[in-house]
Amino acid sequence: MDSQLFTPWTDPVSGVQSFILSKRAAPVQQSFYYTNPSFTSDGRFLWFSCSFPPGGDGHYGRQLAVVDFEAQEVRLFPETQFMGSSPCVDLDNGDAYWTTGLEIWKRGPMRENKPILINTFPDEFAKKRRPGRIASHLTMSADRKTFAIDAVIGRESIVGDIPLDGGPFRLWQIFDRHYDHAQFSPTDPDMILIAQDPWTDIVTGEYNNSVDRLWVIRRGEKARPILPDSPLPSGQRGHEWWDADGKHVWFLDYTEGPDQGTKKVNIHTGKVETFWPHGHSHSHCDRSGKYFIGDIVSWPKDAWQVAFFNSVTKREVALVTCLPPLPIRSKYHVHPHPQFCMNDKYVCYTTNVLGTVDVALVPVDYLIGLTN
Repeated sequence: MDSQLFTPWTDPVSGVQSFILSKRAAPVQQSFYYTNPSFTSDGRFLWFSCSFPPGGDGHYGRQLAVVDFEAQEVRLFPETQFMGSSPCVDLDNGDAYWTTGLEIWKRGPMRENKPILINTFPDEFAKKRRPGRIASHLTMSADRKTFAIDAVIGRESIVGDIPLDGGPFRLWQIFDRHYDHAQFSPTDPDMILIAQDPWTDIVTGEYNNSVDRLWVIRRGEKARPILPDSPLPSGQRGHEWWDADGKHVWFLDYTEGPDQGTKKVNIHTGKVETFWPHGHSHSHCDRSGKYFIGDIVSWPKDAWQVAFFNSVTKREVALVTCLPPLPIRSKYHVHPHPQFCMNDKYVCYTTNVLGTVDVALVPVDYLIGLTN
């Protein structure tokens, strides 16, 4: 990578080289959640999140910054304080979207761009209550007209969509248990993937476990489990994302033994295939479904790896053999969260091998070459 903003770093065990963003906009700089790519298709803009300890946390208070590769500069936008992992980037024009309270905002990547209010979740459902969130992570519908919503307000989980043009929120279903990680289908503007997750009762503090992790919901219909005959709670199945074909969903099976790993399920037939049989926390694949990136955590030591897997050759290589312990990891949700980005040309992840929390990039062709 030819940029003065990045420093090459080589893992001392695997010999794999990453490029780490060394230009600082904040003490803590993180890549986006793995389901939301932030590197524009033309390779000019790379968005990331910023924290200023001890202020804020992983729920609220982080801000957005962007790398401009053409201008060779990093820009911080303090007005973009966002909730959770909500930010989403329009990969064609570089605009970033985020949620704060009941509102969805956007701004462009240039200094002269101004924040623009896109839409507001209606008080008809909020009823003057402060939301836990309105979206786990914003995803656009296949026709690019609306965002998926998985709001949590009081004891309710509210799933629906809210148009980018300011039109009214459209309710799909209200649940009395916790659903999150809503993701619009990449091919069907009327289909959303949602996850049933454990939750803590906002009034009593009582812990409630999930029963069945993987669900889809179609506009105008009730949500249905993808694997109704083999339900597993989120502690044993989770961290799901859509396949590019819109017919399959990828997920991680955390059950002990030979059945664990990164799997793909057909949402219509329930057929499950295993592709990467390695215990890990998060995974992501390229659009071909042949190459995988994941972070692998060893409990209780909180020891993380980041690895690439070539399912054609069945070979795996570590980008990072061991990330050092990090006291603020849980407060700011500092997980590597690796993802494919910029049309699968790069892998992007969060690292702390240089003693600070940073964004790292690795060319995918380089990793394929290492595993062929």
